[in-house]
Amino acid sequence: MNSSSAGPETVGVNGCPLAHPPSGDGDAGPGYSDLLRLDELLALPPGPTELHDEHLFYVAHMIYELWFKVILDELECARDSMFTDDVPRALYCLRRVGTVERVLVGQVEVLETISPGSFAKLRPFLYQASGIQSVQFREIEFLSGLKDEHHLARGDLRPADRASLKRRLAEPSLGDAFRDLRRRHGDPDLAELLRVEIPDSDLLAVAEALTDHDELFSIWRSRHVHMVERIIGAKPGTGGSSGVHYLRSTLNERFFPELWEMRTRL
Repeated sequence: MNSSSAGPETVGVNGCPLAHPPSGDGDAGPGYSDLLRLDELLALPPGPTELHDEHLFYVAHMIYELWFKVILDELECARDSMFTDDVPRALYCLRRVGTVERVLVGQVEVLETISPGSFAKLRPFLYQASGIQSVQFREIEFLSGLKDEHHLARGDLRPADRASLKRRLAEPSLGDAFRDLRRRHGDPDLAELLRVEIPDSDLLAVAEALTDHDELFSIWRSRHVHMVERIIGAKPGTGGSSGVHYLRSTLNERFFPELWEMRTRL
C-alpha cells in the first residue's frame, strides 16, 4: 500500500499500534480478548511453585501496579490542569484518584485471606523482592510533594527506574501547582474559606480534593501495616527493611501539611 494513502498510525501504550475505529463497511475490529490482549495478560503471573496462594499474591500486586499507573496519569492531569487554571478538569481527575484509592484500600482484604502459614511457605521464593521497591509508588509520593532523594540511592533500582524518580524529583508537584493556582486567585486565606458552613469556592474544592487524596493514601498505608503485621508479625521485610516497624514510621507522613494545619486555625 502506498504510504500516502494510509491514515496516520495510532500508537497506544508502550508504542503498540492501536486498531482504527471500524470503517462501517463490515470491519468489526478486534474483539474483547484481542483488545485487552488477554492471552498475554493472563499468562503474566509468574508461577515458580505450586503453592495455593502464589497466584493470588502476584495478581494482587500486579493489579496494584496497574492502579498506580492510573493514579499517576490522573495526578499528572490534575497538576497540569491547575497550572492552566482548568479547575473542572483538575477536580474531575482528583475525584477519580480518590475513587481508585478506595479500591486500593479494599483490596488489602484480598491479601489478608492469605494465612501466615501459607505466606511463610511462599516467602522464600520472593527472594529480595518487596513492595518498598515499587517505583510507581514512589512516583506517586514524589508527584504529590513527598520528595525524598534518598530513595534514588537504592542499589536495587534499574537505570530506567532511577531516571523516572529523578524526573519526578525535578518536576513540579501537586502542591506547587495548587500554590500557583491559589496565587492566581488572589492568594485567599483558605481557613477563612473553610469557615463557611456550606463552602462554594472552587479553590477550596480543589484543596479538599487534594486532602482526600492525602487522607485516602494514609488510610491505605495504615491498612497495609495491619495486613503485613497480621501475616508476618514483626519480622523484617523481604526487601531489607525492618518490616512493620518501617511501615509504621511512614503513617504520619502528609502530602499537604498546610491543608491539614489550616483546620487548627478555624
